[in-house]
Amino acid sequence: MTRGFNFSAGPAALPEAVLRQAQAELLEWGGARASVMEVSHRGKEFMALAEESERDLRDLLDMPSNYKVLFLQGGATQHFAQIPMNFARREGVADYVVSGAWGEKAVREGSPYTRVRLAASSLDSNYTCIPSRGQWDLDPRAAYVHYTPNETIHGVEFHDVPDTGDVPLVADMSSNILSRPLDVSRFGLIYAGAQKNIGASGLVVMIVREDLLERCPRDIARIMSYAEHAAHGSLLNTPNTFGWYLAALVFKWLKAEGGLAAIGERNRVKAERLYAAIDASAGFYVNRVECSARSWMNVPFFLPRPELDAMFLAESKEAGLLALKGHKAVGGMRASIYNAMPLAGVDALVDFMRDFARRHG
Repeated sequence: MTRGFNFSAGPAALPEAVLRQAQAELLEWGGARASVMEVSHRGKEFMALAEESERDLRDLLDMPSNYKVLFLQGGATQHFAQIPMNFARREGVADYVVSGAWGEKAVREGSPYTRVRLAASSLDSNYTCIPSRGQWDLDPRAAYVHYTPNETIHGVEFHDVPDTGDVPLVADMSSNILSRPLDVSRFGLIYAGAQKNIGASGLVVMIVREDLLERCPRDIARIMSYAEHAAHGSLLNTPNTFGWYLAALVFKWLKAEGGLAAIGERNRVKAERLYAAIDASAGFYVNRVECSARSWMNVPFFLPRPELDAMFLAESKEAGLLALKGHKAVGGMRASIYNAMPLAGVDALVDFMRDFARRHG
């Protein structure tokens, strides 16, 4: 068996160099004479890894000093509830801009903890575009404005950062964090499940402006308080040590690849090459997202006849192109081309798509 090109939306492909290093270090990590999964999270070896991983992340993002970095357990869905729990009063209000299924879920999970206002939505387009900025109804008294810069399921992405004035901007960047340079200072809070562009599932990386931590209430359990996690360096309880270790390796890999400017250019080229193949197929393949909102990370596309779907998936898998089935909410196909997907993988997919269209068109 040989590794295929993995187009899974998440858990997603990891850089091969990272996997090989993790494999080599699995039994004996550094000078610990034990696996990284077997050492204390409060021991000097792991503490050194934690500190270095934070420095690398800050360096990659050129992060301002007034932001805290947290390495937390769970996934983004847990934090859909935990964010309003920490930053919005029950009697207050938080604005949400929804451009896909994950934004919908953030609204649903956040509603028990604050009054959620739907400030804008592109549901009427079946989430094929970004809500028109002129239609956003933002409350200047809102605790924050939440949005999803990249919608993994629908393949819709913001290509700029919304201006929300004095109201903190909160972003679920699970599927596009570290995919290009980012001005962290535009945000109050950024959070991301690790399993797409950072590492393994079960870890969430959070970047939060220090002044927002002062809002965290004292009448919630300490384990739910971001202020408590920040005060304890993300070691309030036993963290996902292996997930943190993998994230640290990915940060090193990104720096070795030239940083976010270089990886962003690579991601732009990959996306343009795949969309060009779809658009040049004379309608055999169709992407329904408005061109200005097409995602660099997740590319859904549809074949001309549903009966071809199973054949496409079987043949693509046989060709070593894995996990191309679209999400059940949308159907069709979806190619997720995160940082770890090499250009060679996109080229292999494009060649297969052209050959499949020639044979079945």
